[in-house]
Amino acid sequence: MVNVTFYGVRGSCPCSGDRYRRYGGNTSCLLIDIEGDEPLIVDLGTGLRELGADFLKESRAIGAPLQATALLTHLHFDHILGLPFFGPLQDPGSRLTIHGPAQPKGSLKDALHAAVRPPVFPIHMDQFCGEIVMIDTRDEDFSIGSAKVMARSIPHVGTTLGYRIEAEGRSIAYLSDHQAPLDGRRISDAVLELCHDVDLLLHDGQYTDEEFSTRADWGHSTVTFAVHVAAESRAKRLVLTHHDPSHDDSDLDRMLSLARSLPEAAGIDIVSLARESHSIDLGRS
Repeated sequence: MVNVTFYGVRGSCPCSGDRYRRYGGNTSCLLIDIEGDEPLIVDLGTGLRELGADFLKESRAIGAPLQATALLTHLHFDHILGLPFFGPLQDPGSRLTIHGPAQPKGSLKDALHAAVRPPVFPIHMDQFCGEIVMIDTRDEDFSIGSAKVMARSIPHVGTTLGYRIEAEGRSIAYLSDHQAPLDGRRISDAVLELCHDVDLLLHDGQYTDEEFSTRADWGHSTVTFAVHVAAESRAKRLVLTHHDPSHDDSDLDRMLSLARSLPEAAGIDIVSLARESHSIDLGRS
C-alpha cells in the first residue's frame, strides 16, 4: 500500500484567510506512507508543523518516539521553515533523517544549522531533544526502507533535487520547483528520467503563461509546461502543486480548468491540484 497525503501545497510563502480555505496556505510538505516502512516525508515547509502534531498523537498512543526520513528538494525558506516547528523533535529518542542537496560550499548540515540559529531563530538546531541526521545527497540512487529513491538535479534557482520514489510496484515523481525553459518545450534529460511512465507526477504549477512572461527567471513552471512534462514523460496522473500565494481558490480553479483543456492533457488519466489534507491512495500493483 502506498498513500500520499498533502500537508502543505503552497509556494514562496504561507498565506491564510477565507480565500485559501479549499486548497490551503501552508508551504510544501507531504507524507508518503508505505506499508511496513517508517514515514517518508517530502519537503519541510510550514505544513510540517501539522504533520508533526499528527505524529505526536501516534507516538504517544503507542509509547514510542518517531523514527522518520525526509527528502528535501532545496533550501529556500518555503521548503525548510517547518523544521524548527516539527513537534517530534521535542521528544528524546526521536530521529529525523534528512536527505538533501549537497551544497557548493559546506555541508547540508552547515546550511540548515545556519538557518536555525540566533538571531533569526531563538535557539540552535542542536538544542532540540530529538536527533537530526543530515545526509548530503547528489545525483544518485538509494533505498529508504523498501522504497527505491532516485535523486536528480533539476533546473531551479540554486541547487535543487527532484525525486522519484518507487515502492510496492508504484512510482511517484516530485518536482515542486522546476524552472520552465523560455521556449516552454525543452525538458531536461534528468526530468524525463525522473518522470518516465510514473504513476503520479507532483509538479510545479505556480504560474500562468502571462505571469511567466515577467517572471521567466524566478525558477518555476507554468501550468502549460507542467502538462507538457507529464505528457512527454507519459505520466499517468498529474497533480499541480507549489501554488503561488497570490492565487486564491478561485484562481486555482481557473488554472485547473485551463490545464485540463490543453490538448496534451488528453493523454493523462487524471489532472488535478494538490490540496491540504487530501490523500491519494496508489494501492499496490
